[in-house]
Amino acid sequence: MKVANAILMKEINLNNVRQALKQIETATKPQLSKLTKLSVVTVNSLVKELHELGEIFEDETVPSNGGRPALTYRFNYDFSLALVISLKENQGNELVTIMVVNLENRIIDKEEHILPRFERQFLYESIEHFINLYPSIKVIGFGIPGQTVNGEVTVTSHSELIGIRLAEEIESKFNLPVLVENDVNAAVSGFYANHEFSDDRSIVGIYFPTKYPPGMGIYLNGSLVKGKSGMAGEIKFLPNNQQWSQMNSTLFVHSLCQLIHTVNAILAPDMVVVYVDRVDVSFWRNEWERYQQEHIMPTYPEVIQQDTFQEDFESGMRWIILKELEPTINFN
Repeated sequence: MKVANAILMKEINLNNVRQALKQIETATKPQLSKLTKLSVVTVNSLVKELHELGEIFEDETVPSNGGRPALTYRFNYDFSLALVISLKENQGNELVTIMVVNLENRIIDKEEHILPRFERQFLYESIEHFINLYPSIKVIGFGIPGQTVNGEVTVTSHSELIGIRLAEEIESKFNLPVLVENDVNAAVSGFYANHEFSDDRSIVGIYFPTKYPPGMGIYLNGSLVKGKSGMAGEIKFLPNNQQWSQMNSTLFVHSLCQLIHTVNAILAPDMVVVYVDRVDVSFWRNEWERYQQEHIMPTYPEVIQQDTFQEDFESGMRWIILKELEPTINFN
C-alpha cells in the first residue's frame, strides 16, 4: 500500500509541475517550487523526468539573486498533438476541415476540402497523411452532424453516415483513441469557451443548415447536456414536424420565435445563440421583440444571431479534444 501511495503521489506532483509550466511556458526550478509548493529537491527530480520524456526543454539561463545563473525550462506544447476533423454542409456539398492542434490550442496545420458527399476512403487517406507528417498525434476528434449510439451513427441528416461505426473503424486502422462529437454540441462549446463565460452561465445554440433540419446544443452549468444516447437537442423530432428549409422568411421567423419560446420554458437559458444566415437581422430582432411583448415567459433570455458556426464548431472541437490529452491520474 505504501508503494502504491508513493507512486500515486509522484504522479500527482509530476502533473502539478507539468501544469504549472504549461500555464507560464518557461520557469526555473525555484520558480516551479514556489508555484507548486513542492521542495526544490522534489522539483529537481520531477523536472529531470519531464525533460527525459521530452515534455519540457532546457531553455536559457537567467540571472539569480546574487548566485549562479539559473537554467529555465520551457514547456513542449508539441509533445502531444490532436488531429481534429469536422464535417459541415456547405451549399449542398460537404466541407471537410482537418486540423493538427498542439497543447497550446495552436493550429499547426490545416486543410479544407469541398466534396460532393462524404467519403470514408478520403477520410482514411487524409488521417494517414497527417499521422505520417506528425507522429506526435495522440488522439483524433471527429465532429459530425449527427449522433452515435453504442458507437454507431444512428441519427443524422447525412445518409452516407448512417450505420457507420466511425470511432471503431478509425481506432482499428490507426491504433489511436477517437472521439466523435455532434456538430452543434461542439459549436455551443466553442462559443462558450471563446467568450470565457462563468460556469453558471447557461447557453443554448440552435443551428440551421441550408438543406438539412436544425439541431440544438445545450450547455448548462459548465457542461454539455447530452441526454439519453446523446439525443438531447434533436429538435427535428419535435411533434410539429416543421419543414424549415421550405419556409418563407416571415413563417421561418415566427416558427423560430415559437421554438425559442418552447426551449426557454423548459431550460430557461441565459442566452440562446441562433446560427442562421437566411433571415435579415433587423427583421428578426423586430419580430422577436414583438413576440416577447405578446407572450409571457418566466424569464427572457438574451437571444443573438450569429454567422460564426464554422468558427465555433472548429474551436469547440479543439477545446473538447484537447481535454482528452490531459493526463489522467488513477486513484484506484
